[in-house]
Amino acid sequence: MSGIEQARKAAEGLAHSSGFGNEHSSEAVPGALPHGRNSPQRAPLGLYAEQLSGSAFTEPRAHNRRSWLYRIRPSAAHPPFVRTGNGGIRTAPFTETVPDPNRLRWNPLPEPAPGTDFLAGLWTVGGNGDATQRTGMAIHLYHANSSMEDRVFSDSDGELLIVPERGGLLLRTEFGLLRCEPGHIALIPRGVRFRVELLDATARGYVCENYGQPFQLPDLGPIGANGLANARDFLAPVAAYEEIEGPVEVVNKFCGNLWSATYDHSPLDVVAWHGNHVPYVYDLRRFNVMGTISYDHPDPSIFTVLTSPSDTPGLAGVDFVVFAPRWLVGEDTFRPPYFHRNVMSEYMGLIEGAYDAKAEGFVPGGGSLHNMMSAHGPDRETFDKASAAELKPQKIDDGLAFMFETRWPVTATAQAAAADHLQASYDDVWQGLQRHFRS
Repeated sequence: MSGIEQARKAAEGLAHSSGFGNEHSSEAVPGALPHGRNSPQRAPLGLYAEQLSGSAFTEPRAHNRRSWLYRIRPSAAHPPFVRTGNGGIRTAPFTETVPDPNRLRWNPLPEPAPGTDFLAGLWTVGGNGDATQRTGMAIHLYHANSSMEDRVFSDSDGELLIVPERGGLLLRTEFGLLRCEPGHIALIPRGVRFRVELLDATARGYVCENYGQPFQLPDLGPIGANGLANARDFLAPVAAYEEIEGPVEVVNKFCGNLWSATYDHSPLDVVAWHGNHVPYVYDLRRFNVMGTISYDHPDPSIFTVLTSPSDTPGLAGVDFVVFAPRWLVGEDTFRPPYFHRNVMSEYMGLIEGAYDAKAEGFVPGGGSLHNMMSAHGPDRETFDKASAAELKPQKIDDGLAFMFETRWPVTATAQAAAADHLQASYDDVWQGLQRHFRS
């Protein structure tokens, strides 16, 4: 049986625990989870009790993230880590180039070399902040044609929001297994170890590395109690462990660099766990879209799936926004996203189909960066078509686009600024927007 066939078989019929931010609990073997206490004198079944803290112990209860793991060997049982090559991964602070006010757009990553797995296929577009200060974010792409074999990855710098565009992924984590297909997202918390196995011959997509406060569901304000992403649609894994003896490479991203150690066992050996610092998968098609039923195009913040708050109320370190299938019914309204300049910086990607503000050049697997206050909006073809369209109810169901929106300018990496797949003529999409003023 091939590796892809094995991954597909493992991904069939996975069980889950639902709810975002919940106190989940799971055990792969009955009796493995202690009751009434977290750290008994002797953990059940000869396991080791270990707490994984995603927040400071003293953070408010509503923001506190931690899980208790009951594992075959403690995480402390490992040899020293040594530096290894960073490949295409870069980390904030981004100092290779200067922030660029120009509008930038990239085609998809080129085909990877044979044997490229998820980790080797990560390639950084840019970002902001400082990973050592736990502020800011980074934007990565990935393109892989091989599963991670005998190696595991964890990110000490931030949580990873994975957005597949091509090819399904099987994520084997310390907490269990998750299947993530195009149209889904997966959230891997800071410090959680995982391995990525491919469900198809190739896999391609996007990753937001969030150095700041963990992603949470946005407040709904005047929307009320329901809408946008429903907490119950986020699925956490159930416990599943590997009892593997033999060399396994464990790679840790720490303060911008990759460090490697060879364990004599798999660290994905958690037999039971409970807590709220857990990975999730979410189907973006379950997003409950809000929109106008009278006039005008709402601000894109109405499409926020997850937000990482900052110390300023309402100002996100990074938002994850999805433009999911929806109806447009606004009367006397220019329905595509309007022309604007924004104090926030926007990186947009496309999972499938077409984006309603860009008729050409913005393709699945590609992306665009509009830094703060850079003027952008629909291209000329979209403007002309939307300005003359008959305003009857219109269903947008042929595209799935998203945005990483962040409070600070995004500095592109040197590799992204000089990439062959950077489009040299992106500005041309706004050429030909003619003067129509009549005094």
